[in-house]
Order: sequence, then C-alpha cells, then structure tokens
Amino acid sequence: MNTAGIGMTSQRTRMRMIERLRGEGILDEVILAAMGEVPRHIFVDEALASRAYEDMALPLGFGQTISSPYTVARMLELLREGATLVRVLEIGTGCGYQAAVLSRLAKEVYSLERLAPLLTKARRHLREARAHNVRVRTADGQHGWAEHAPYDGIVVAAAATHVPEALLEQLALGGKIIIPFMHQGRQSLHVIERTAQGYVDRKVEDARFVPLLPGLG
Repeated sequence: MNTAGIGMTSQRTRMRMIERLRGEGILDEVILAAMGEVPRHIFVDEALASRAYEDMALPLGFGQTISSPYTVARMLELLREGATLVRVLEIGTGCGYQAAVLSRLAKEVYSLERLAPLLTKARRHLREARAHNVRVRTADGQHGWAEHAPYDGIVVAAAATHVPEALLEQLALGGKIIIPFMHQGRQSLHVIERTAQGYVDRKVEDARFVPLLPGLG
C-alpha cells in the first residue's frame, strides 16, 4: 500500500483526532501520545484510509472491524489507570492497530487472532508501525496464551457472554481484564480486577463490538 500521499497530512490529522478524544473525555496523556504516534491509516484498506481518523469503526473484512479511536482510547485508559504496564495480552488482533498502540504503553504485548488471513495483514502492519515488542499468533483467544502468563492486563476486543476461565487464571494479582459483555442483545464494557479477595466486576459504559467466537476461522 502506498501511503506516501496520506503521510503528508496524517500527523496533522492524528492531532485533530487527539484533540477530539480529549473533548470526549479521554484524559490519559500517555495514551493520547501513543495514539498520536501510530499511523492509523496504514491499518485499514487503502480505500478507507481517508476515513481512518474519524470516530467510527471501519470494516476489515472477514466480518471484523477496527474499533473507533474513542473505543481504543477508552479501553486502554481503563487498562492503564495511571499504572505502568509490563505484560499485556490482547484477544482479537484484528488489523493490529490496538496492539501497535499497546506497544507504546507496555514492555511486552502478546496478541491472539483466530482468523489467519487477518493476522497475516496485521503482522505486516505491525512491522510498518515498528511495533517490535508485539508477538502475535493464530489461536482461539478464549484459551489465552498461558506460556507468557501472568499478565497485568488483558484486553478483549470482542463481546463475550462471560469471561473465559483461562483468562481469569492468566491474570496477575492486581491486574485487570477489559472486556465487553453481551446480554439480551445489549453490550456493555466491563473492568474485571483480580484482588486478594477474588475478582471484582465493574460496569463502565455501553459498548458495540463483534462477538467473541470460539475456534479458528
């Protein structure tokens, strides 16, 4: 994909996106700086590149979408909450955009995608974005990635009916899972925190995601 022409204006366009996110209530300047660094337009099809910085989800093919900038910022703000992230697991690599932003926020990022053709594109995008601390693989995200556990943060980029048991087990004490739940046709974003007394579930706001599906596509 030739992004040379887009790149001439992408920095200014990203800064407009950042100002809009501030206006929408995103206050974590570390996350805003990370999103200002990552060229979102390289993660979408060329035909949609001019809309990459608008506040909307965009289709990726295979029934998947890239989440809106606000959704990405909000999930990562909830994950960070001012803390330093060391090891983070992402369920649903998609095009790789959120993983690229996470690469600026955490020392190690592990990301799982059930659709192999989508992951092939994501690998290319992540190389172009120089997200060298992101490791990806094709897998059923509901099983997590036990080899690198425990994680101090897990982000699930698809709506589930419950938290997969494997993800709860792979979460470090004090860590958080950011996950959208689907119930009776409605979705809401939740923060699941692991404490010494157990898991604490906090509902945050309404959400809209593709469903979390089992197996490989």
